[in-house]
Amino acid sequence: MVLDLLAGLRVVECSAFVAAPLCGNTLGYFGADVIRIDPLQGGLDYRRWPVNAMGGSIYWAGLNNAKRSVAIDLRSQEGKDLARAIVTAPGPDAGIFSTNLAPAWASYADLCALRPDLIMLSIEGHPDGRSAVDYTANVETGLPYITGTGSTDAPVSHSLPAWDLTTGLYGALALVSAEGRRRRSGRGAHIRLALSDVAFAMMATLGYTGEVEINGSGREAVGNYVYGTFGRDFITRDGGRIMIVAVTSRQWQSLCRATGLEAVMAEEGAKASLDFAREGDRFLGRETIATHLSLWCGARGLPEINAVFEGTGVCWGAYRSVTEAVRNDPRFAGSSDLVFQKVDHAGVGRMTSAGPAIRIEDEARDPIPSVPLLGEHTREVLSELLSLPDPEIDRLRDRGIIAEAR
Repeated sequence: MVLDLLAGLRVVECSAFVAAPLCGNTLGYFGADVIRIDPLQGGLDYRRWPVNAMGGSIYWAGLNNAKRSVAIDLRSQEGKDLARAIVTAPGPDAGIFSTNLAPAWASYADLCALRPDLIMLSIEGHPDGRSAVDYTANVETGLPYITGTGSTDAPVSHSLPAWDLTTGLYGALALVSAEGRRRRSGRGAHIRLALSDVAFAMMATLGYTGEVEINGSGREAVGNYVYGTFGRDFITRDGGRIMIVAVTSRQWQSLCRATGLEAVMAEEGAKASLDFAREGDRFLGRETIATHLSLWCGARGLPEINAVFEGTGVCWGAYRSVTEAVRNDPRFAGSSDLVFQKVDHAGVGRMTSAGPAIRIEDEARDPIPSVPLLGEHTREVLSELLSLPDPEIDRLRDRGIIAEAR
């Protein structure tokens, strides 16, 4: 637990990859007791890249450190029975199960027979049951053809698994909401959440699909320009690259004042019958605006630009690699920041971990935990939830039904 907002809530998870583990880790950071059940040798993502020199998964450490780990032989009948018992164990804030693996031992009907008020989240690829991952769902949205140059010969698939991330957070919200309703009504729920539905829901919410339906055509690629407003990347005199964005009128005014281009921009707008005080007109006149800003940025080094923009309200940022970010950003300096903390993860190493990215005024939070070893909490969970005595747990371990971290 890092925050205590969901203290007392218990969620059992059987998951892999990004969306479902992120759902559980988010709930764990907010105070829920999240128990991840894995096969004896680890799940599909137990050794997923990036890994350290010894094969320990840095990925695993990032997505599973706010959980307890239980290792069970899920191929055996006795192991399946144990897993079902953990999912449906008694408790007013328990009986919540999250999975993206559709395990045969954990159908909603079977679990409901053991606990009628069960809340189950099933994360799927497509709503019709077809498989999908973020990178296959994304290509179906059309976004790769408006990313980069827009060439149909070279679509650009971005590297950030945006739909996985959105699905994981959406799933966490769905589980908490369903649990709130259960408190009021006693009703459980089987929540089906399809990755491709989330992708297209966001496309509709952001207007990408409505643009086609209402205007009759889809969005064109605009490179590094920001659609519908003004924003673009620029090269500095010393070879740096920065992004400047002016979405609001205040940001636009701040940019013009800081660069001394107020009169020039007003004149250019008038010549084109555009009012750059309006967001849409800034997009229409983006090439003209960019021409003047390119000259201004190209005549100055990054330190000088930083000094000019400091405290002016200009919205901008300097491009940097991930390596540069880790070496230079204060979040990775090992300070006592509430969100970012240095953590020694067993089997992986010491690295900056991020807790819940919220800051509640005047409230402390617990340190970010280390990722559990596989099976680290098997005995603890079987004893606590199922009241199994140590001799029985020893018997299960000796027969290879469960595993404990050593």
